[in-house]
Amino acid sequence: MQLSRRALMGAALGAAAAGTHAFGAEPAERVIELRQYKIVHGKRDAMIALFEREFVDSQEKLGIRLIGQYRDLDDPDRFTWVREFPGMAARAEALNAFYFGPAWQAHRAEANPMLDDNDNVLLLRPAAAGTGFGPAERREGAGTPGIMVATIHYLWKEPTEGFAAFFQATMRPLLEAAGLPVIAAFVPERAANNFPRLPIREGEKLFVWFTRAGDETSHAHAVAQLGQSTAWRASVTPLLDDFEERPAQILHLKPTPGSRFR
Repeated sequence: MQLSRRALMGAALGAAAAGTHAFGAEPAERVIELRQYKIVHGKRDAMIALFEREFVDSQEKLGIRLIGQYRDLDDPDRFTWVREFPGMAARAEALNAFYFGPAWQAHRAEANPMLDDNDNVLLLRPAAAGTGFGPAERREGAGTPGIMVATIHYLWKEPTEGFAAFFQATMRPLLEAAGLPVIAAFVPERAANNFPRLPIREGEKLFVWFTRAGDETSHAHAVAQLGQSTAWRASVTPLLDDFEERPAQILHLKPTPGSRFR
C-alpha cells in the first residue's frame, strides 16, 4: 500500500516529535562560521596562498579552530572556509583579537582588494550534541585526494520544528547506506552577532550538513545510488518539497593544501 503525502508527513513529524530530544533541540555551545567569499576574478589562488600563509596559524593561536579552506569546484571565483569557536563569548573575544591584531593589520591591505564579496556568512551551531566537527589533524599536501560537500536546506520552518529530527531518523541512515557519511550537521545560531563589523546572514531557516568523498566521481556515484533507492524515493523525496522553501544549495569543495578537514 502506498501512503499519501499527508500520511508520510504525519509519520515524519511523529518521528520528529519522538526524536526531538535526540536531535535538533539540545543547545550546543560551539559555533561555526560557514564563509563563502566571492574573490576578484583570477585572484583565488593568490588569496588562498595569502590566507594559508598568514591567517591560519594566527587565528588558531587565538583559540579559533580552522575547520577547512576550500576551492568551490562549481565557481572558480569562490573561496569557502569554515572556522569554529568554543562559544559566542569566545567568538567575540577572538575576533576582536584577530582583526585588531598584528596579522590582519599587517596584511589586510593585500587581502581586501582581492575580496569582491565577503558577506555570505552563516553562523551555525551543531544540530545536537555530537553533530559538530570532530577532532582532525591538519595534513598539508596539495596532492591529498578527496572533496567535501556541504548541503544547505532552506526551510519553511525552523529546523527544530520537524526537519532536524526527520533528517536524523530518516534521511541520515539512507545517505550513509548510499556512501554519503554525515560528518557534521548544523542549525542557525540565533544569538545576536556579537562582532557586527563582520555581517552574517540573519533570520534564515536552514539546515546544513557535510559529507566527504574520495573524488567527484565517487560522490556522483553515491548520489546516483541514493536517487535509485526505493526507500529514499518513498520516504524522503515526496516530503522535501513540504519541508523546503526552495531547492537545497550544494557546495562541492576541494580542500586546499592546508585544510584540516578534507
